[in-house]
Amino acid sequence: MSSFQLEILQKLSDLGEIKSTLQTFPGVDLQDVLSALNSLKAHGKLNYTKNDIVYHELSDEGQDILANGSHEMKLLQLISELGKLQIKDVNAKLGANGKVGQARAFKNGWIVKNKNNELEVSDKAKDSVPEDETRILLAKIVQRQDSSIDSKVLADLKKRKLIVPKKQTDFVVSKGEDFSLELTKLETDITSEMVTSGSYKDVKFKPYNFNSQGLDVQSGALHPLSKVREEFRQIFFSMGFSEMPSNQYVETAFWNFDTLYVPQQHPARDLQDTFYIKDPLTSDLPQDKTYMNNIKAVHENGKFDSIGYRYSWKEKESQKLVLRTHTTSISAAMLHKLAKDPKPIRLFSIDRVFRNEAVDATHLAEFHQVEGVLADYNITLGSLISFMEEFFAKMGVTGLRFKPTYNPYTEPSMEIFSWHEGLQKWVEIGNSGMFRPEMLESMGLPRGLRVLGWGLSLERPTMIKYKVQNIRELLGHKVSLDFIETNPAARLDEDLYE
Repeated sequence: MSSFQLEILQKLSDLGEIKSTLQTFPGVDLQDVLSALNSLKAHGKLNYTKNDIVYHELSDEGQDILANGSHEMKLLQLISELGKLQIKDVNAKLGANGKVGQARAFKNGWIVKNKNNELEVSDKAKDSVPEDETRILLAKIVQRQDSSIDSKVLADLKKRKLIVPKKQTDFVVSKGEDFSLELTKLETDITSEMVTSGSYKDVKFKPYNFNSQGLDVQSGALHPLSKVREEFRQIFFSMGFSEMPSNQYVETAFWNFDTLYVPQQHPARDLQDTFYIKDPLTSDLPQDKTYMNNIKAVHENGKFDSIGYRYSWKEKESQKLVLRTHTTSISAAMLHKLAKDPKPIRLFSIDRVFRNEAVDATHLAEFHQVEGVLADYNITLGSLISFMEEFFAKMGVTGLRFKPTYNPYTEPSMEIFSWHEGLQKWVEIGNSGMFRPEMLESMGLPRGLRVLGWGLSLERPTMIKYKVQNIRELLGHKVSLDFIETNPAARLDEDLYE
């Protein structure tokens, strides 16, 4: 037992109760008092309650007023001595606080302004010498009589920066169940020797602290992207969608571009935008000759009500292998399979795509795309808008706006916008459209079966949800393992885009 612990017990024995540790043990550091109390409480010697006392101290300006008087009193005395004072000379006489003194002196009714723009002592101040109320209040503050001052007056003194609020912690201490002036060492564990000898019957054990959190368990943790991805998956599943296989990162240019009605001379197919594979350089195309002929016809001269792009389509260009630039290549392959048994269907995928982009705070060469496809008979653009509103509402995002845009494989196409409260502007959160007839009918799908498609990135909502400013802190070598380990599971609620 430390000497200070013994002193606490002795005082508690003499007084029966310590009503204030601040008064009983003046000058002892708060942490030393708290440490001693916690140790004695763990041994059942005492109990204590904590009281936070709020008081105020004078600022440098407040101390000057207490010593020399308030600015308004100084101005009153100066005008009384001079008889009159030009308003423009107030600051020259009293310094930077002259205008403050002038305002408060007017408020108190101590001074008036004559028609020559001069300040004079008012009749009220001439009849009776006013009290310096500000100085009196500050004197009360020094004497710790804060409770006698009206809360609005205290607030005004704080606003004027004459006083500074402080907090002091005090404790009230009472005797515990096992109070004594001796401190018996408590055992923390029962040992085999205690059991064998029976000595455990004569010793006292420290009670278990069931409120203690214990040591953190070392374990793996899901990446924030994985957590948000799972939330998106559950939204899709709740709306009757099935997940498409998305683990094929390398695609032929045919599925990545040609089947999506992207011409072979399109800038997106250039080396500066797309990663091409060197070894192997090419791969086989679908064996469906009718489909291949339809694609060639659609690109060259048009078919299925399309006029085409009017160029010579080359099969060899379609055989090139690329790192897929979007997951729509998967959607196209799934729709081609659907042509064998056309029926309404709902599909989605969430996986990586690759673009030859310059890396910065908001762009990486790879990112994740969230894509949904809905095929049904006789659906329209209104169906797409309605479905988008339902889909994003499940993420807590409402009040969407839609803007017409261009995509090679959808027509009509729309960008989706939501109001961002943090940025105070509308931000794009997705892209959507109805797949073109020449794309679908080339596969053999009936004209009445229409397909809605939409997509958004996984990174943007994750960065917003977890307040990440730089995408390189979310993916790559700059990611903090502590960030991954300590962040909770995501919930796509109303604050996602706010």
